[in-house]
Amino acid sequence: MSPRRPTSLRPAALRRNRSWRPGLDRRAVFHAPPQPSAGDGRAPADRHVVVVGGGIAGLTAALGLAERGVRVTLLERDERLGGRVSAWPVGLPDGSGSVMSRGFHAFFRQYYNLRAVLRRTDPTLSGLRPLADYPLVRKDGGADSFAGIPRTPPANLAAFVARSPSFDLAGLRGVDVEQALGLLDLRFPGSFTDLDGVSASEVLDRLRFPTAARHLALEVFARSFFADPREFSGAELLAMFHMYFVGSSEGLLFDVPRDDYDSTLWGPLGAHLHGLGVQVRVGRAVTEVHEGTDGRLAVHHRGADAGTSEEVLDADAVVLSLDPVGLREVVAASPGLGDPTWRERVGAVRSAPRFAVWRLWLDGLVDPERPPFLGTSGYGPLDNVSVLERFEDHAAEWSREHGGSVVELHAYALPDDAGDDEVRAALRTALHDVWPETARLGVVHEEWLVRGDCLLVGLEPWASRPGVTTPDPRLVLAGDSVRCDLPVALMERAATTGWQAADALLTGWGLPGHGVWSVPLGSRLGPVPGLVRRGLRAAASVTRR
Repeated sequence: MSPRRPTSLRPAALRRNRSWRPGLDRRAVFHAPPQPSAGDGRAPADRHVVVVGGGIAGLTAALGLAERGVRVTLLERDERLGGRVSAWPVGLPDGSGSVMSRGFHAFFRQYYNLRAVLRRTDPTLSGLRPLADYPLVRKDGGADSFAGIPRTPPANLAAFVARSPSFDLAGLRGVDVEQALGLLDLRFPGSFTDLDGVSASEVLDRLRFPTAARHLALEVFARSFFADPREFSGAELLAMFHMYFVGSSEGLLFDVPRDDYDSTLWGPLGAHLHGLGVQVRVGRAVTEVHEGTDGRLAVHHRGADAGTSEEVLDADAVVLSLDPVGLREVVAASPGLGDPTWRERVGAVRSAPRFAVWRLWLDGLVDPERPPFLGTSGYGPLDNVSVLERFEDHAAEWSREHGGSVVELHAYALPDDAGDDEVRAALRTALHDVWPETARLGVVHEEWLVRGDCLLVGLEPWASRPGVTTPDPRLVLAGDSVRCDLPVALMERAATTGWQAADALLTGWGLPGHGVWSVPLGSRLGPVPGLVRRGLRAAASVTRR
């Protein structure tokens, strides 16, 4: 199928006037794409781009290119789209079917660029269901909630501290005020490099937050990156705090898909891409990329079966949108890509420690007061627990028919020497501790998976990480493994760099790009936090004299 030529620079459903914003925050920032070059006069449909990887980043890049009329082939090694946010069918003991995934994902309202992708097939985002709260509990009895907190900083921060049991008066007296003001005094991308080599754990130490607040207000963020705070970038921690809390007025509550990821999100998007002329080929693993003929690149790929013959696609450009493991492997197998410095940077991309997802189909219901999603601290390896029938339709149907609950446990940053049986035993104990009624329930079915293919944003210099563009203008990168100078994270970084990768190719060919959105890049209080911090330093200097 040949691509449809676009009738306008943007799909009709997404045209907006100058006052339009992608969310509730009126200060959200639009970052225009690069100015198109002069181009060489070739029609968009005469160019062929191979997108390697069918996760969020690859789907976004393919969408951005196809909407400008470029011919796109998308290769995905798995049998379905979605990458690390995919879902797949599983069979239950009674012969019925259900769905499994790599775990719960929160679609925050600040995820402007991901939501732009989803709006292509769901303009009103009706496929997302809001969750009323994101409670966090600590084993010693502390608990926090984000429900009812004002959306706009600094009122949201003040309200959270005022009502949180994690910030008692004694603990607040010990807080380093100057360091705390630093949370309100971030400016990107400069703030990324200001903390080169400083871990999230050290940032928390400098703040001198009360122990309870340290665990519930900040450390939970670090672990959501599948990382131990001692090995996780302090700049990334503060960027996330800025994106979700002190830099945005979208609030910290979020949405989740109404059903599994495949039927709700990626199935419709795959059909939409097909309608734009994108050739989507699943079950195809790219093995190498090298110099082809006539200034093009040759992309080698094969099926998952050992006996599958290799095929080669010629491409005017290639988008590598892979997880850290896949990116390192493809670049290592493609010695002609990039230059030695760039290849060294790609080789240094680190994988986060393993994480575990344990989904349990129980023969009875958990307490009806249990929240859909609960973050935990101090319960051994358990980082969160969710009740799927509270938000996913397929789980709700199973619960109604069988009178049971579908519960999912997550454990991040597992030690290298932790065995599966050991982790499961600890998670079972933690679940019974958090929700005692589960100790009386039997397990009808379980799905257990451990993966180690997520990114570790470590202590290496921010500028040393590979970005979207590469030394070869025919090759771009996309994904949450790729450096982005905007305060974006996780799924939103994948979508943002996907748009940016498409824009880099499009504008290099003289075609219009798309641009991306972000939360404000600096403090919502302007220079006030910085002035106060400088005043505190001056006062401290006088006191020491």
